[in-house]
Amino acid sequence: MTIPPAVASARALVAALVRQGVQDVVLAPGSRSAPLAYAVAEAADTGRITLHVRVDERDAAFLALGLSKGAEGAPVAVVTTSGTAVANLHPAVLEASHTGLPLILLTADRPHELRGTGASQTTDQVGIFGSAVRFAVDVPAPSAAGEPELRDLRHVTARAVSAALGFRSGHPGPVHLNLAFRDPLAPSDPLPGLPGDTAQEGYPKPDPPLVIPAALQDAGSPALLGDPAHTVVVAGDGAGSQARRLAEAQGWPLFAEPSSGAVGGPNAVAGYRALLTSDALAGDIDQVVVLGRPTLSRPVQRLLGRAGVTVTVVAPGAGPWPDAARNATVVLPGLAAPWFEETGAPPSDFLERWRDAGARAARVLDEVTCDDAVLGGPTALSVARAVAAVLGPDDLLVVGSSNPVRDLELVLGLDGPGPAVLANRGLAGIDGTVSTALGVALAAARRGLRTRALLGDLTFLHDVGGLLRGPDEPPVDLELVVVNDDGGSIFATLEHGALAATGSAASATFERVFGTPHGANLAQLCAGYGVDHQLVKDVPTLRHALQAPSHGVQVIEVRVSRADRLAETRDLVRRITEAAGSGGRG
Repeated sequence: MTIPPAVASARALVAALVRQGVQDVVLAPGSRSAPLAYAVAEAADTGRITLHVRVDERDAAFLALGLSKGAEGAPVAVVTTSGTAVANLHPAVLEASHTGLPLILLTADRPHELRGTGASQTTDQVGIFGSAVRFAVDVPAPSAAGEPELRDLRHVTARAVSAALGFRSGHPGPVHLNLAFRDPLAPSDPLPGLPGDTAQEGYPKPDPPLVIPAALQDAGSPALLGDPAHTVVVAGDGAGSQARRLAEAQGWPLFAEPSSGAVGGPNAVAGYRALLTSDALAGDIDQVVVLGRPTLSRPVQRLLGRAGVTVTVVAPGAGPWPDAARNATVVLPGLAAPWFEETGAPPSDFLERWRDAGARAARVLDEVTCDDAVLGGPTALSVARAVAAVLGPDDLLVVGSSNPVRDLELVLGLDGPGPAVLANRGLAGIDGTVSTALGVALAAARRGLRTRALLGDLTFLHDVGGLLRGPDEPPVDLELVVVNDDGGSIFATLEHGALAATGSAASATFERVFGTPHGANLAQLCAGYGVDHQLVKDVPTLRHALQAPSHGVQVIEVRVSRADRLAETRDLVRRITEAAGSGGRG
C-alpha cells in the first residue's frame, strides 16, 4: 500500500519516541494533526504506548504534566493541531519548565507555502513558547518520507528527548517539535501496524537511548557499541589531548584536525583525508569515536554518515552534539577512566596498516613540499609546512579558514610536534581573523608565548580593518603570514572548480563569482595602517623571516599561483592513495 508522506513521517516519529522510552501520549483532536493521531492510535493498538484523549488542549497538557510528575519525571508527549490549540498548551509548558518536567510538545502546522497566506488555523507557531522550552525545531513538511527524511526525523526526535530529559544539561523540561504536514493527511487504507515486535502486556523494553547520561555510566562500561578491533578516533576542533590519549591507550588510528589539540603521537595518521578516499582502507572501519567538532573534511563526514558504521560521539556539556551526518549511534558526555589506561596489547594489524599508510602519505607530502620541489616558487602547501616547521612549543598559531587550515592539516607534524593551533571553527568563517589573532597575541604574551597567524588573502582583506589600532592601545607582537593567490582558491578544490575545468564559459563564470580576483596591493594597505610589510618569494626566505626577532604587527606576504590548485589537489590525493596501496582486512 502507498502511505502518504505525512502519515509515514508521523509513524516514524512515534516509533522513534517509543524507542527513546516514551510510554504515554496525550492527544487532543484536530485535522492538521491527523497523521499523528493515526500513528499514536496505531501504537496504542499494538501495546507500544498508552494513549490518553482530551478535547481541551489545556487539559491535555496538564494531564501530561501529571503523568510525568507521577512517573518521577518520565517523558510524556502531547499532540495538538495548529492554531490556538498550540497556544492553549502554554500554561502547562510554563509549569513544566519551572518544575523541570520533560513534556514533548508535538504541534501540527501548515507547510511553509500556506503560512502567512490567511489559511485557516494558521499562525506563527515557531518559537511560540519562547525560553520556556529546552529545545525547539520547526520540522519541514515531508515531501517523500524516504529513508533520508525519516533518518533526519529520528535524529531530531532523539535530540528532543535528550534535551527534555536533561541528559546533557542536567536541566530537564519541555521541548517543542513543530511538525508541518501537507495533504493528504490520512492513509487510503488501514495501516499495517508499526514495524517490529508488539508487546502483549506492559510496555516493550525501549532500545538504548541515543544519548547516554553520565548517571547511567559506571567506571567500566561507557557503552562503545562498535567493533573495537576496527575503530578509529576522529579529533575535531577543541577535542583536546584526551583524543590522542584514547587512541594510544586503545591502539586505534587517530585522525586529528590542526585545532584539535590532539595532533601527534605514534597513532596519528598523516594525510588521512586522502587515505579515506581509498575503499581498501576506509572500508575496514567499523566504528568511529568522535571527540571535538570535526569540520574540515568531506571524506571524514562521508565516513561518519556511512551505513553500517557505529558512530560514538563524546560530547561533554549541554550544547548540541556534533552529528552533521545524522548518523550517531550513541552520544556520551564523557569516557570513563579505564578507556585511557594502556592495555599493553601489541599493535593490531588494523592499526599497523593505518600507520604504514600514514607513513607513506607523509613521504609523499615531504616530496611535494620540500625545498627542491618548490624551486620554481612556493605553493600554499609548502608555505603551511614552513610555518609549522619553524614554530615550536612556545608559539601559538592562529590559522584562517578555507585552504590554510586544510593545508596545515596535511603538513602539521611532518617536522616535529609544531605549535599549538587555534582557529575560529565554530562557524568556520573568514570573519574577523586578523582581530582574533591580535586578541590571541595580546593574551598569549602574558603567558610568555609568541603568536603567528597563517591566513589567505581574502581572509586578510576581509578583516584588514583589524590592523587599525589607536596610539594609546597596548603594544602587541604578531606576525601575519598571508598566502596571496589573488582570490578564493578554496572553491577550485570543490565542485565549482571541477565545473570550471569543463570549458571556457564555465571557467569565466567561476573566476568572476568564485575566484574573485582582487588585485589588491597588500604592501600599500599595510603602509596605510602603519604596519610593517615584507614580500618573500621563496620558502627559505620565509623561514628566515619567521625565525628573526620581530616587534609589533608585521605582515609577511607570500604569493602563490591559484591556476593549478584543482590539478595539484587531485594529483596529491592520487599520489597518496597509490603510495598507500591496498590491503585486506586485519
